[in-house]
Amino acid sequence: MKAGEFFKKIFSLRLWGNLGLMLLVIILLCLGLKFGIDLYTRHGVEIRVPDLRTKDYADAEHILEGMGLQVQVSDTGYVKSLPPDCILDMRPEPGQKVKPGRVIYVTINSSHARMLTMPDIIGNSSYRQARLQLLAMGFKQVLTEYVPGEKEWIYGLKANGNNVQNGQKVPVDAVITIVVGDGMRDMSDSVLYVDPEDVYPDEVDSLDNYHHEGGGTRHEEVPQGDKDEFEIVTGP
Repeated sequence: MKAGEFFKKIFSLRLWGNLGLMLLVIILLCLGLKFGIDLYTRHGVEIRVPDLRTKDYADAEHILEGMGLQVQVSDTGYVKSLPPDCILDMRPEPGQKVKPGRVIYVTINSSHARMLTMPDIIGNSSYRQARLQLLAMGFKQVLTEYVPGEKEWIYGLKANGNNVQNGQKVPVDAVITIVVGDGMRDMSDSVLYVDPEDVYPDEVDSLDNYHHEGGGTRHEEVPQGDKDEFEIVTGP
């Protein structure tokens, strides 16, 4: 191709007309995409989230639907002073601006406290481990009661003052008391308990033998009342 023909084609109206049409199509596509996205996302249209806390769930659902919003229960809690099914918390928080159709997640009040299973810590854990585990489970009030025993060893658990066992279900709002050793006695310590009824007959038999062998004379005296006493008098 000669140079004259090349420049003639470059500066031809047909070529520049086609380029102009292509540029116009690109511009129209970009504008259409922009307005389409704004229309789909409702750009510039915002709704302020109302405060629905302490309201009944059915009433809150009716209010949000009237504003073009949706509601969904995400969790439950328990507040003794509030009625069941009332809203305790919500996300997004009240006052925030959201798009129409946005889902508002709410936490509603349960009719009873959530139940938790007591872990295996009685006789199988130290005080520090037990306390951290109970707090991590969700118990808010964890108290301590000391008893004679190995230091910081768990001897029992109480919920609202009542003894509980490993694996027993307890309300999450219960006051938990950890019965822990105070270190005043070791685990190896033992106490020998002797029943007086088992010892007294042997003592009587030994005294009878002593009397029959001539070693002494026993004089029994029964004073007023139920108290029995005896006296050993050495014989000649």
